[in-house]
Amino acid sequence: MKITWFGHAAFRLDFGGKAVLIDPFFTGNPAFTSDRAAAVNGATHILITHGHGDHIGDTVAIAKETGAKVVTNYDLCMYLASQGVQNFDPMNTGGTIDAGGFQVSLVRADHSAGLVEAGVGFPLGFPNGIIVRAEGEPTVYHMGDTDIFGDMALINEIYAPKIGLVPIGDRFTMGAASAALACKRFFQFQTVIPCHYGSFGIVDPTADKFVAAMQGSATKVLVPEKGVAMEV
Repeated sequence: MKITWFGHAAFRLDFGGKAVLIDPFFTGNPAFTSDRAAAVNGATHILITHGHGDHIGDTVAIAKETGAKVVTNYDLCMYLASQGVQNFDPMNTGGTIDAGGFQVSLVRADHSAGLVEAGVGFPLGFPNGIIVRAEGEPTVYHMGDTDIFGDMALINEIYAPKIGLVPIGDRFTMGAASAALACKRFFQFQTVIPCHYGSFGIVDPTADKFVAAMQGSATKVLVPEKGVAMEV
């Protein structure tokens, strides 16, 4: 499996002939420095953790351009369908679907979810973390935007993820210390990749504090270079 980080919480997973985008926030993302055409080329699926603009991102445009199937919670799927997305597969917290060559599960996240349009806010389901499982590949857990919570232990027990995509930027998600505690206490990750930092000025600018907090752990911390595919 190859994992590419595009800044903030946006990732691409390439495995088994699939190209899976997660939270593809490109337009308006100050940390996105990659070539957009290359980032979306061949996309087969778009997975969205929750209904905030910095996670929905370019989903509607990419889905129209590529025909990629959008997978997210039911409420957000219906909203995106109203915006012109035609290929979608709704689900909800605790559920698992066969996405064609891999499985997607939605798990709990402690955050909020919704958009504001014309000064009016409206909810778009609950926030989630996303589990991606494919035969012969390490199980990936994109935590979405979340705080630490004790039931992460159950997520580990049920899904046994080996790769963690972990928000560390503070203010809107866990900060470095809480994120490191979550990784060390609740999981047996082989590799963790920090995210949700270094984008907007009000979140942590680097992963340095997280790297320091993970010292002494057997888990490998892989600080990503934006737009560069990492083999895991």
